[in-house]
Amino acid sequence: MAGIFSKIVHGEIPCYKVAEDERFLAFLDINPLAKGHTLVIPKEETDYIFDIDDEQLAAMHLFSKKIARAIDKSVDCKRVGIAVIGLEVPHAHIHLVPLNDLGDLNFANPKLKLTPEEFQDIAATIADNIEG
Repeated sequence: MAGIFSKIVHGEIPCYKVAEDERFLAFLDINPLAKGHTLVIPKEETDYIFDIDDEQLAAMHLFSKKIARAIDKSVDCKRVGIAVIGLEVPHAHIHLVPLNDLGDLNFANPKLKLTPEEFQDIAATIADNIEG
């Protein structure tokens, strides 16, 4: 049975898409730690990120870098942090989280509640700031 992220990849579940190519998809986390919190996933379902072959893993990080640069241009933050947890959804994914303080990357923090319009606006802004 396909997991939630595979259902997003196949269009069975909607998302606030930021970017995609033939191998990867970036979309906003619906329970964000910060405005602009984005997930990057491989379209091919793999549970554990370190089971992804080396070329694909390197390409996923380069794709994430492009998205992180766009987040940095779109959201008022000092940096964009990166985290790979891998326990909450059985599909490898990278969290890109706008940061202003070290504690901003604490997943125990309360999640933001954004309206659909706020999600749509930030997704569009990040997408518009992607270079290359």
